[in-house]
Order: sequence, then C-alpha cells, then structure tokens
Amino acid sequence: MRKTILIVDDDLQICELLTETFDEYGYKVCLAHSGKDALTLLHSSNEIALILLDLMLPDINGLLLLQQIKALTTVPIIMLSGLGSDSDVVVGLEMGADDYIAKPFYPRVVVARVKAALRRLEPAPILYSRQGLLFQHWFLDTENHRLFNPAQQKVELTQGEYILLFALLSHSQKVLSRQKLLELTHSETLEIFDRTIDVLIMRLRKKLEPNPKLPTFIQTVRGIGYLFTCAVEQIS
Repeated sequence: MRKTILIVDDDLQICELLTETFDEYGYKVCLAHSGKDALTLLHSSNEIALILLDLMLPDINGLLLLQQIKALTTVPIIMLSGLGSDSDVVVGLEMGADDYIAKPFYPRVVVARVKAALRRLEPAPILYSRQGLLFQHWFLDTENHRLFNPAQQKVELTQGEYILLFALLSHSQKVLSRQKLLELTHSETLEIFDRTIDVLIMRLRKKLEPNPKLPTFIQTVRGIGYLFTCAVEQIS
C-alpha cells in the first residue's frame, strides 16, 4: 500500500514538483495550500503517514499550525523553511517537529529525508541488531538507526537526533565544540546549523537522562561545547 504524504504549501510550483517526485518513488500525495485546508484534510483522513509543512502560509503562522497539527496527529512533521527563518526552525524543533528542509531544495533530498522519517516508524525487532554502540545498558543500533533503552524498548529518534547522538558516542569522553559537532553531523541529506545543536542536545537529554536538568550523559563544558561522559563499547 502506497504511503500518503501531506504537503502543506501555497507555492504551486513546489507542490507540482514534489507531487511528481513522490509519485516516481511510489508515494501518494495530498495537497493543502492553506492551514485551513490542512486541518480539514487531517480531520477527514487517517491515511496520512507524514506531513511536509511550509512555515510561510497565507492564512496562518506555520508554527501555530504546527501546534494545532501536533494536537491532532503523531505522524512525523518535516518543516519547509525559506531563507531567513532560522529562529522559526529552532522554535519548530522545540515544539516537536521531526526535521526541517531549507528552500530551495533538491527533490531527492526531500525524498531521502521522508524515507528516513518513515523508516523510524517501522516496528522495532524484538532484539536489536548485533552492530552498534553500547553505553550504560543503552544500545544505539547503527545498522537500523534505532536507540534502545536498558529495558530493550525502542526510543524514537529523529534523523537529526540520531546523527548527533552517533557523533557524541563515536567521540565519547572527549569535549566537542559546536563547530566540531557541525562538521561531524554534516551530510547531504541533513542540514544542521549552530543553534540547532543546542536544541537537539536538549531533546536528547530528555530521552536519555533520568533528570534532564542535571545531565549525567551529555554535559555542557562552558565556553567550549559538549562532552559525552560514558565509556562506549563498539559491538560488531
């Protein structure tokens, strides 16, 4: 069964381009050119697997719409942001958006990011794979990009959270500056800027730390960057 992508954007050319691209990759597309249309579709359909949300819409602020959508559904939301909207992106990530893509973009990058977000929703295996990073009875499955807690329960990670955690674990017990983390997390399918690092660190702490306000795994080194304190074992 083809998965349905809801594209919320008032730019007709972008909608047409993404519709053609997703159709080539076997996805079904629903279009909404306003916030009102998007909410109407979400109220009437339970088939939507992922939402691409433009932050600049004619009838509503994209962040306000994001908040309303989060109250209606738990499907992944990837923000589409124009130039100069970095602050909105940071707020959107803090509000629970899974990812963002800056305009202009390459269609294949959008497809790759959508595939990554949908892959994280697939049922987790009873046992994690044999390849990954082990720390304090937590396991980062580097083959399937999944995190398991000490009770072997899957902990949901966005693509940005996974890549940043992988970077921290791969350089455990070393202080990493924000610039170094930007270098380590750079890829053609993911854009992370300086302020995003702090947001992703905050989100990782909420998922890993017993008390996020007093972190033990990911510590801040004032004026320098971040330190992952635990020893990490490579499993292969």
